[in-house]
Amino acid sequence: MNVLKNMDEVQIDPMKFRRALGNFATGVTIMTAQNEQGEKVGVTANSFNSVSLDPPLILWSIDKKSSSFPVFEQATHFAVNVLSGSQIELSNKFSRRNLDKYEGTNHLEGAGLAPLLENCSAVFECERHQIIEGGDHWIIIGKVVNFHDEGRSPLLYHQGAYSAVTPHPLLQLKDSQEVEDVGQMHHGHLHSNVCYLMSRAFKFYQTDYIPKQLVTGFRTSEARMLLVLGSGTASNKSELPRDIAMPMHEVEQAASILKNDGLLTENDGFYYLTEKGKKTAHYLFDIADSHQNEVFKKYPDSEKDIFIKILKDISGIV
Repeated sequence: MNVLKNMDEVQIDPMKFRRALGNFATGVTIMTAQNEQGEKVGVTANSFNSVSLDPPLILWSIDKKSSSFPVFEQATHFAVNVLSGSQIELSNKFSRRNLDKYEGTNHLEGAGLAPLLENCSAVFECERHQIIEGGDHWIIIGKVVNFHDEGRSPLLYHQGAYSAVTPHPLLQLKDSQEVEDVGQMHHGHLHSNVCYLMSRAFKFYQTDYIPKQLVTGFRTSEARMLLVLGSGTASNKSELPRDIAMPMHEVEQAASILKNDGLLTENDGFYYLTEKGKKTAHYLFDIADSHQNEVFKKYPDSEKDIFIKILKDISGIV
Protein backbone atom coordinates (compact mmCIF):
# COMPACT_ATOMS: atom_id res chain seq x y z
CA MET A 1 0.00 0.00 0.00
CA ASN A 2 1.37 3.40 -0.96
CA VAL A 3 1.36 5.57 2.18
CA LEU A 4 2.90 8.59 0.46
CA LYS A 5 0.53 11.32 -0.58
CA ASN A 6 0.96 14.11 -3.04
CA MET A 7 1.73 17.21 -0.97
CA ASP A 8 -0.85 19.15 -2.98
CA GLU A 9 -3.54 16.83 -1.59
CA VAL A 10 -2.63 17.34 2.06
CA GLN A 11 -5.07 19.66 3.84
CA ILE A 12 -3.57 21.49 6.80
CA ASP A 13 -6.08 22.37 9.53
CA PRO A 14 -5.00 25.90 10.67
CA MET A 15 -6.25 25.36 14.23
CA LYS A 16 -4.46 22.02 14.65
CA PHE A 17 -1.35 23.44 12.94
CA ARG A 18 -1.24 26.33 15.41
CA ARG A 19 -1.66 23.95 18.33
CA ALA A 20 1.21 21.80 17.04
CA LEU A 21 3.41 24.89 16.72
CA GLY A 22 2.60 25.63 20.34
CA ASN A 23 4.79 22.68 21.35
CA PHE A 24 7.82 24.82 20.49
CA ALA A 25 8.60 26.93 23.56
CA THR A 26 9.63 30.51 22.77
CA GLY A 27 10.44 33.75 24.47
CA VAL A 28 8.01 36.68 24.39
CA THR A 29 8.83 40.03 22.80
CA ILE A 30 7.17 43.37 22.21
CA MET A 31 8.12 44.91 18.87
CA THR A 32 8.01 48.70 18.87
CA ALA A 33 8.46 51.44 16.26
CA GLN A 34 7.69 55.11 15.60
CA ASN A 35 7.38 56.86 12.25
CA GLU A 36 8.33 60.44 11.38
CA GLN A 37 4.80 61.63 12.18
CA GLY A 38 5.22 60.44 15.77
CA GLU A 39 2.87 57.46 15.52
CA LYS A 40 4.03 54.79 17.97
CA VAL A 41 3.07 51.15 17.66
CA GLY A 42 3.85 48.03 19.64
CA VAL A 43 2.82 44.39 19.23
CA THR A 44 3.43 41.30 21.33
CA ALA A 45 5.18 38.61 19.27
CA ASN A 46 6.92 35.29 19.78
CA SER A 47 8.13 34.94 16.19
CA PHE A 48 11.48 36.61 16.97
CA ASN A 49 14.61 34.75 15.86
CA SER A 50 18.25 35.38 15.05
CA VAL A 51 19.43 35.22 11.44
CA SER A 52 23.09 36.15 11.30
CA LEU A 53 25.97 37.23 13.55
CA ASP A 54 27.95 38.96 10.81
CA PRO A 55 26.19 41.16 9.92
CA PRO A 56 23.99 41.05 13.06
CA LEU A 57 20.52 40.30 11.65
CA ILE A 58 17.27 39.23 13.32
CA LEU A 59 13.75 38.62 12.04
CA TRP A 60 10.15 38.48 13.18
CA SER A 61 6.77 38.31 11.43
CA ILE A 62 3.57 40.32 11.60
CA ASP A 63 0.07 39.54 10.33
CA LYS A 64 -0.71 41.32 7.06
CA LYS A 65 -4.03 42.44 8.55
CA SER A 66 -2.34 44.14 11.51
CA SER A 67 -3.15 47.85 11.76
CA SER A 68 0.37 48.38 13.16
CA PHE A 69 2.20 47.18 10.05
CA PRO A 70 2.12 50.53 8.13
CA VAL A 71 4.15 52.19 10.91
CA PHE A 72 6.69 49.35 10.97
CA GLU A 73 6.93 49.71 7.19
CA GLN A 74 7.42 53.50 7.38
CA ALA A 75 9.80 53.64 10.35
CA THR A 76 13.54 53.48 9.69
CA HIS A 77 14.11 51.49 12.88
CA PHE A 78 12.29 49.22 15.31
CA ALA A 79 13.11 47.69 18.68
CA VAL A 80 12.88 44.12 19.94
CA ASN A 81 11.99 44.19 23.64
CA VAL A 82 12.59 40.72 25.10
CA LEU A 83 10.26 40.52 28.09
CA SER A 84 11.34 39.42 31.54
CA GLY A 85 9.39 36.99 33.69
CA SER A 86 7.73 39.84 35.59
CA GLN A 87 6.16 41.45 32.49
CA ILE A 88 3.11 39.29 31.82
CA GLU A 89 0.77 42.26 32.26
CA LEU A 90 2.81 44.28 29.75
CA SER A 91 2.62 41.39 27.27
CA ASN A 92 -1.15 41.25 27.69
CA LYS A 93 -1.44 45.02 27.31
CA PHE A 94 0.42 45.10 23.98
CA SER A 95 -1.52 42.13 22.63
CA ARG A 96 -4.82 44.03 22.87
CA ARG A 97 -6.42 46.10 20.13
CA ASN A 98 -7.94 49.59 20.26
CA LEU A 99 -5.90 50.62 23.26
CA ASP A 100 -3.32 53.34 23.95
CA LYS A 101 -0.57 50.87 24.76
CA TYR A 102 1.96 53.53 25.75
CA GLU A 103 -0.21 55.25 28.34
CA GLY A 104 1.44 54.50 31.67
CA THR A 105 4.20 52.47 30.00
CA ASN A 106 7.72 53.59 30.88
CA HIS A 107 9.92 53.83 27.81
CA LEU A 108 12.79 55.73 26.23
CA GLU A 109 13.51 56.54 22.59
CA GLY A 110 16.26 54.63 20.81
CA ALA A 111 17.65 54.63 17.29
CA GLY A 112 15.15 55.98 14.77
CA LEU A 113 12.82 57.04 17.64
CA ALA A 114 11.92 53.42 18.35
CA PRO A 115 10.44 53.09 21.87
CA LEU A 116 12.61 51.07 24.26
CA LEU A 117 10.70 49.47 27.13
CA GLU A 118 12.13 49.34 30.64
CA ASN A 119 12.94 46.31 32.83
CA CYS A 120 13.22 43.85 29.94
CA SER A 121 15.60 40.90 29.73
CA ALA A 122 17.21 42.40 26.64
CA VAL A 123 16.50 45.07 24.04
CA PHE A 124 17.74 45.13 20.43
CA GLU A 125 17.65 48.38 18.46
CA CYS A 126 17.34 47.52 14.78
CA GLU A 127 17.53 49.30 11.46
CA ARG A 128 14.84 48.06 9.08
CA HIS A 129 16.81 45.90 6.66
CA GLN A 130 14.26 44.04 4.54
CA ILE A 131 10.59 43.10 4.41
CA ILE A 132 9.70 39.79 2.77
CA GLU A 133 6.28 38.38 1.97
CA GLY A 134 5.55 35.14 3.84
CA GLY A 135 2.04 33.82 3.27
CA ASP A 136 -0.42 35.69 5.48
CA HIS A 137 2.44 37.47 7.31
CA TRP A 138 5.17 39.96 6.51
CA ILE A 139 8.65 38.86 7.58
CA ILE A 140 10.61 41.85 8.86
CA ILE A 141 14.40 41.56 8.96
CA GLY A 142 16.34 44.03 11.07
CA LYS A 143 20.02 44.89 11.33
CA VAL A 144 21.00 45.30 14.98
CA VAL A 145 22.68 48.67 15.58
CA ASN A 146 22.68 48.56 19.38
CA PHE A 147 21.57 46.22 22.15
CA HIS A 148 21.11 46.16 25.93
CA ASP A 149 21.64 42.96 27.91
CA GLU A 150 19.82 43.33 31.23
CA GLY A 151 20.26 39.68 32.28
CA ARG A 152 16.76 39.30 33.74
CA SER A 153 15.10 35.88 33.57
CA PRO A 154 12.91 35.83 30.43
CA LEU A 155 9.20 35.24 30.05
CA LEU A 156 8.44 32.04 28.13
CA TYR A 157 5.48 30.93 26.05
CA HIS A 158 4.49 27.28 25.58
CA GLN A 159 1.24 25.56 24.53
CA GLY A 160 -0.68 28.82 24.62
CA ALA A 161 0.32 29.74 28.18
CA TYR A 162 3.05 31.75 29.87
CA SER A 163 5.86 29.87 31.52
CA ALA A 164 9.22 30.58 33.13
CA VAL A 165 12.79 29.34 33.05
CA THR A 166 13.67 26.69 35.64
CA PRO A 167 16.71 24.40 35.61
CA HIS A 168 16.14 20.95 34.17
CA PRO A 169 15.84 18.28 36.93
CA LEU A 170 18.84 16.36 35.56
CA LEU A 171 20.96 19.50 35.68
CA GLN A 172 19.81 20.21 39.22
CA LEU A 173 20.81 16.70 40.23
CA LYS A 174 24.23 17.20 38.68
CA ASP A 175 24.61 20.61 40.32
CA SER A 176 23.65 19.25 43.74
CA GLN A 177 26.27 16.53 43.45
CA GLU A 178 28.91 19.07 42.52
CA VAL A 179 27.94 21.37 45.38
CA GLU A 180 28.46 18.58 47.89
CA ASP A 181 32.06 18.37 46.78
CA VAL A 182 32.67 22.07 47.33
CA GLY A 183 32.42 21.97 51.08
CA GLN A 184 30.01 22.55 53.91
CA MET A 185 29.61 26.33 53.52
CA HIS A 186 25.90 27.19 53.95
CA HIS A 187 25.16 23.48 54.11
CA GLY A 188 21.40 22.98 54.00
CA HIS A 189 20.69 26.73 53.81
CA LEU A 190 19.08 26.51 50.36
CA HIS A 191 16.84 23.68 51.54
CA SER A 192 15.19 26.02 54.04
CA ASN A 193 14.69 28.83 51.52
CA VAL A 194 10.94 29.19 50.83
CA CYS A 195 11.32 30.63 47.32
CA TYR A 196 13.65 27.84 46.24
CA LEU A 197 11.48 25.14 47.79
CA MET A 198 8.22 26.47 46.26
CA SER A 199 9.79 26.74 42.82
CA ARG A 200 11.27 23.26 43.01
CA ALA A 201 8.09 21.75 44.47
CA PHE A 202 5.96 23.30 41.73
CA LYS A 203 8.26 21.96 39.03
CA PHE A 204 8.29 18.43 40.42
CA TYR A 205 4.54 18.48 41.11
CA GLN A 206 3.81 19.40 37.48
CA THR A 207 6.25 16.82 36.10
CA ASP A 208 3.76 14.05 36.92
CA TYR A 209 0.54 16.07 36.85
CA ILE A 210 0.71 17.82 33.46
CA PRO A 211 1.08 14.57 31.43
CA LYS A 212 -2.07 13.23 33.14
CA GLN A 213 -3.90 16.39 32.15
CA LEU A 214 -2.64 16.34 28.55
CA VAL A 215 -3.89 12.78 28.08
CA THR A 216 -7.42 14.26 27.99
CA GLY A 217 -6.58 15.88 24.64
CA PHE A 218 -6.72 19.43 25.96
CA ARG A 219 -3.62 21.53 25.88
CA THR A 220 -2.63 23.38 29.04
CA SER A 221 -4.42 26.65 28.17
CA GLU A 222 -7.72 24.91 27.39
CA ALA A 223 -7.57 22.76 30.53
CA ARG A 224 -6.79 25.80 32.68
CA MET A 225 -9.73 27.67 31.17
CA LEU A 226 -12.12 24.81 31.89
CA LEU A 227 -10.85 24.53 35.47
CA VAL A 228 -11.13 28.26 36.15
CA LEU A 229 -14.63 28.49 34.68
CA GLY A 230 -15.61 25.29 36.45
CA SER A 231 -14.49 26.71 39.79
CA GLY A 232 -16.47 29.91 39.30
CA THR A 233 -13.51 32.16 40.19
CA ALA A 234 -13.74 34.12 36.95
CA SER A 235 -15.90 34.20 33.84
CA ASN A 236 -15.34 37.74 32.58
CA LYS A 237 -12.93 37.90 29.65
CA SER A 238 -10.87 40.64 31.25
CA GLU A 239 -10.17 38.50 34.35
CA LEU A 240 -9.14 35.32 32.53
CA PRO A 241 -5.61 36.37 31.40
CA ARG A 242 -4.75 36.88 35.07
CA ASP A 243 -6.26 33.64 36.35
CA ILE A 244 -5.18 31.41 33.46
CA ALA A 245 -1.78 33.12 32.99
CA MET A 246 -1.97 33.61 29.25
CA PRO A 247 -2.52 36.59 26.93
CA MET A 248 -5.95 37.68 25.75
CA HIS A 249 -5.55 36.43 22.19
CA GLU A 250 -4.83 32.95 23.57
CA VAL A 251 -7.85 33.21 25.87
CA GLU A 252 -9.93 33.88 22.76
CA GLN A 253 -8.15 31.09 20.86
CA ALA A 254 -8.80 28.56 23.63
CA ALA A 255 -12.41 29.77 23.92
CA SER A 256 -12.89 29.31 20.17
CA ILE A 257 -11.65 25.71 20.39
CA LEU A 258 -13.85 24.96 23.40
CA LYS A 259 -16.86 26.55 21.67
CA ASN A 260 -16.33 24.37 18.61
CA ASP A 261 -16.29 21.33 20.90
CA GLY A 262 -19.59 22.39 22.47
CA LEU A 263 -18.01 23.03 25.88
CA LEU A 264 -18.39 26.79 26.09
CA THR A 265 -20.78 29.62 25.24
CA GLU A 266 -20.27 33.39 25.35
CA ASN A 267 -22.72 36.13 26.25
CA ASP A 268 -22.04 39.85 26.85
CA GLY A 269 -18.33 39.35 27.46
CA PHE A 270 -18.82 36.41 29.83
CA TYR A 271 -17.99 32.77 29.20
CA TYR A 272 -20.25 29.98 30.44
CA LEU A 273 -19.68 26.25 30.47
CA THR A 274 -22.30 24.11 28.76
CA GLU A 275 -23.50 20.92 30.43
CA LYS A 276 -20.88 19.07 28.41
CA GLY A 277 -18.31 21.64 29.53
CA LYS A 278 -19.27 21.20 33.19
CA LYS A 279 -18.88 17.43 32.92
CA THR A 280 -15.47 17.89 31.25
CA ALA A 281 -14.35 20.33 33.95
CA HIS A 282 -15.50 17.83 36.58
CA TYR A 283 -13.37 15.18 34.85
CA LEU A 284 -10.34 17.50 34.91
CA PHE A 285 -10.93 18.25 38.60
CA ASP A 286 -11.00 14.50 39.27
CA ILE A 287 -7.57 14.20 37.63
CA ALA A 288 -6.24 17.14 39.66
CA ASP A 289 -7.71 15.85 42.92
CA SER A 290 -6.47 12.31 42.30
CA HIS A 291 -2.93 13.54 41.75
CA GLN A 292 -3.13 15.82 44.79
CA ASN A 293 -4.36 12.96 46.97
CA GLU A 294 -1.54 10.76 45.71
CA VAL A 295 1.05 13.39 46.61
CA PHE A 296 -0.41 14.04 50.08
CA LYS A 297 -1.32 10.47 51.03
CA LYS A 298 1.62 10.17 53.44
CA TYR A 299 0.64 13.33 55.34
CA PRO A 300 -2.21 13.67 57.87
CA ASP A 301 -5.13 15.90 56.85
CA SER A 302 -4.17 18.45 59.49
CA GLU A 303 -0.76 19.02 57.87
CA LYS A 304 -2.31 19.17 54.41
CA ASP A 305 -4.83 21.80 55.58
CA ILE A 306 -2.07 23.92 57.12
CA PHE A 307 -0.04 23.67 53.90
CA ILE A 308 -2.99 24.80 51.78
CA LYS A 309 -3.74 27.65 54.20
CA ILE A 310 -0.14 28.88 53.96
CA LEU A 311 -0.25 28.76 50.15
CA LYS A 312 -3.51 30.74 50.13
CA ASP A 313 -2.02 33.36 52.45
CA ILE A 314 1.12 33.73 50.34
CA SER A 315 -0.84 33.95 47.09
CA GLY A 316 -3.34 36.47 48.49
CA ILE A 317 -6.39 34.23 48.17
CA VAL A 318 -9.02 35.04 50.79
